[in-house]
Amino acid sequence: MTDRITLKGLRARGWHGVLATERAEGQDFLVDVVLELDLSAAARDDDLTKTVDYGVLAGRLVKVITGEPVDLIETLADRLLDVCLDDERVSTATVTVHKPHAPIPHEFADVSVRLRRGRAER
Repeated sequence: MTDRITLKGLRARGWHGVLATERAEGQDFLVDVVLELDLSAAARDDDLTKTVDYGVLAGRLVKVITGEPVDLIETLADRLLDVCLDDERVSTATVTVHKPHAPIPHEFADVSVRLRRGRAER
């Protein structure tokens, strides 16, 4: 599949992490999503109902980020993948969760986890 919808830099505050301070104070998470699906019908017919509404998708992803805390960003990414694959038209989804304020005692630019799953792997 070569057709893709990409959503980059979706930011929301979550309370994920293994440290008590992460759970108490929270921090911003950034999420990138790539959906692979056939966009030909949507493009041909200029019809939103024949594609994934990325505004609606963003709202659903934010609910996961701001929702129930998890220890690992791997788990958060997996939950976000489930949201992406809820739409039957999506054949494969890639989710990257960035944790730019991870509690690392050294200077760093970013920490991220990337998961890619196809419908058959769900």
